[in-house]
Amino acid sequence: MELVRATKDFLIAGQPYPDFPILLWDSMESCVPANQFFRHYLLRGEIGSDRSWPSTGRALYDFFSFLQAHELDWRDVDRGEAKSLVAAYRDYCLKTCELKRNTTRQRVTYICKFYEYALEQGWVKRVPFTYEVRTVKRELSFLAHVNASGAKAMANDVMPRCHKIPPKFLSMAEIKIFLAAVENPHHRMMIRLALHTGLRREEIAAFPLTYVFDPDKARRAERNLRIRLDPFDGSGMVTKGSNPRDIYVSRQFMAELYRYVTKVRGERASLSKTPQKALLLNQLGEPYGDNGKSLNRIISENGKRVGIKVHTHMLRHTYATQTLVSLQRTPESGLEPLVFVQRQLGHSSIQTTMVYLHLVNEMADKAVLAYHDELNALVGAA
Repeated sequence: MELVRATKDFLIAGQPYPDFPILLWDSMESCVPANQFFRHYLLRGEIGSDRSWPSTGRALYDFFSFLQAHELDWRDVDRGEAKSLVAAYRDYCLKTCELKRNTTRQRVTYICKFYEYALEQGWVKRVPFTYEVRTVKRELSFLAHVNASGAKAMANDVMPRCHKIPPKFLSMAEIKIFLAAVENPHHRMMIRLALHTGLRREEIAAFPLTYVFDPDKARRAERNLRIRLDPFDGSGMVTKGSNPRDIYVSRQFMAELYRYVTKVRGERASLSKTPQKALLLNQLGEPYGDNGKSLNRIISENGKRVGIKVHTHMLRHTYATQTLVSLQRTPESGLEPLVFVQRQLGHSSIQTTMVYLHLVNEMADKAVLAYHDELNALVGAA
């Protein structure tokens, strides 16, 4: 049977969901299990963001394509071989396709969810994997002393082990070189907005014009100004999970944003027939669509000019790391650095933010070592 992928509109409570991935075989009966699981898994709210839905569809499509190419039946869970169907697909992703480990983990996760659902429905007698106890690297937390897990966790035996790679960020020297190379004023403001706020790509693309104001007219003379990011205020703002949050920007940067709006943005705004809510506009005078995916291309191309490999999320990492460094150097500010950065970035858990604390500690260790090396060199020279 030839497996094809079609895009169909699927009606949910009378509302159309475009680009809803549906798996189809030339025999409609064969696609029922996959499509039934797909609807069950997504529509019950397992994945909150509909932007993640295509990933699930691609994983299922790729897995069944793999089975078809090798003339395998997904129901053959008792193969009597050392390698199960899911393990074979995992190795195919890692070795043959050379996919990244995180991408493979994501795909295998969806496939395992499918088999768990198939077991509940009675389509298979067992799942083609088992669970094992694995040692995990436990991050320090406020309640670490009462955590009795012993750094152990149950894990799927076909799941690739997770090797966390520390997020990459720009040094201050790289930031200066990078910004100096950006000639387009619209691109420059885009990059500066990312570096000054740590906003996500889609948040930068949707950042409303109405959030920019003349700081000289602000009631109070604080050094930092609060901005309320609210997806429900009618401004067009977008946040992850549609969760409102407050961020702070310096008075000086707000002045630069206001200057950009009054003296530069009009060049692009005039290209559109209708007024646009977004602060940043493309070369046609329109907001950056598709959740700002083109921002990655713009930012990376500007970086290539000076030999710096950079993307939008890397600027978010840069903001978080450099802000932590700055706050730790000025304890008199009265702010708890980690909590402040967590709120700025919109992390639901402080554990997510702690990865930047580890980066800062590594930076401090390297600085101390460099300092001692310089001292030793001076002593040697004497």
